[in-house]
Amino acid sequence: QVQLVESGGGLVQAGGSLRLSCAASGRTFSSYAMGWFRQAPGKEREFVAAIKWSGDNTYYATSVKGRFTISRDNAKNTVSLQMNSLKPEDTAVYYCAADRSQYRLTVPWQIPDFGSWGQGTQVTVSS
Repeated sequence: QVQLVESGGGLVQAGGSLRLSCAASGRTFSSYAMGWFRQAPGKEREFVAAIKWSGDNTYYATSVKGRFTISRDNAKNTVSLQMNSLKPEDTAVYYCAADRSQYRLTVPWQIPDFGSWGQGTQVTVSS
């Protein structure tokens, strides 16, 4: 099992930027794809972005493509989400998640693909 701790959330005005980070411990971080999800009040948790274990392939939700960038540093066991041009509809609790499988050939994006989750960090975008 891997432990995940998110940081970097906060309050920002529309059009602003935030950078979320997720620190991982407990197993071989570099062999697992990582993802970011979010959940707004009254809504289901949704996929935001994911990155392959090797770092050479990424996948984004349509709603954030071109504005958000996911990256990872396998030497530091961290994954980050750079969020630019933020909109009020980006307001949610953001969760970091680790793949259930090692060395997956594709980039996972569905909730059942992920077996470990962080506690979440709040992102609030004011209009």
